[in-house]
Amino acid sequence: MSNFKIIGNSQIGKDWALFEINKPISINSEKKFNNVDEAIDSPLVKQLFYLPFVKCVIVSKSKIEIQRFNILEWNEVIQEVSKQIEDYLNDGGIVLNNYNNEKIPVSIYAESTPNPAVMKFVTNKPLVSSTFEFKNIDEAKDSPLAQKLFHYPYVKEIFMDYNYISITKYEICKWDEVILELREFIKNYIQEEKTIVNPDFSTKKSKSYLNLEEFDSTENQIIKVLDEYVKPAVASDGGNIAFQKYDPKEKILKVVLQGACSGCPSSTFTLKNGIENILKEMMPGIVNKVEAING
Repeated sequence: MSNFKIIGNSQIGKDWALFEINKPISINSEKKFNNVDEAIDSPLVKQLFYLPFVKCVIVSKSKIEIQRFNILEWNEVIQEVSKQIEDYLNDGGIVLNNYNNEKIPVSIYAESTPNPAVMKFVTNKPLVSSTFEFKNIDEAKDSPLAQKLFHYPYVKEIFMDYNYISITKYEICKWDEVILELREFIKNYIQEEKTIVNPDFSTKKSKSYLNLEEFDSTENQIIKVLDEYVKPAVASDGGNIAFQKYDPKEKILKVVLQGACSGCPSSTFTLKNGIENILKEMMPGIVNKVEAING
């Protein structure tokens, strides 16, 4: 019998829980499963989806992240789920079928964004399980990939999300002069299965989700609207939006824009005609104005 140990962690009110594994499991790269049909080659994940509250599962070598439906709180079931995963692994259960044959070619395509200074490089494989933003090479000390990208003299900032990297460049060159070089470098780096973000830093980031206990009910409601209705659209443009502060007296919401959204010429239009309108419609009388603290 193997000696797997699982430690489950969650924050009150958050949808995601993190299950840390004390030693590596049989999987080459991080994989995300959105439903039981996608888990056809993973008996472990398929078993987890049989639990009625499981919405999404992300599996990597040293952790499993599970998103729940809002039918219960994690503190009601986290110990039982940890025990179920631990027992499954210790009984020799298969994590992923055809593990030795699972390696597939990496493909990368470049996609323009509303911000002319930013290009989005999308992969056919998961890269990270959290968002990461690096403004310079010093901030990228925990990401070997970002550090190497910063060695290109035209790379100004880097933003990473689930399966893409948004790169902001300096105005010393045009995109058509460097796209092929960047795309080839990223493709080869991922194909060689080198570290994207150091595991310890990634785990720490996974634990740093907004603690909803720190906010009142109105702020929690705003965060939920941003997560469910705004972030997916912003991510499709290569960026991210994060709750920063809400002023109930002035009814002003302040947010942080990341990736392609940061410094984008059209970000003001997006704030006024997109995000602001959504919040006014879904939360009438609560939000009158949305401001980005970083432009």
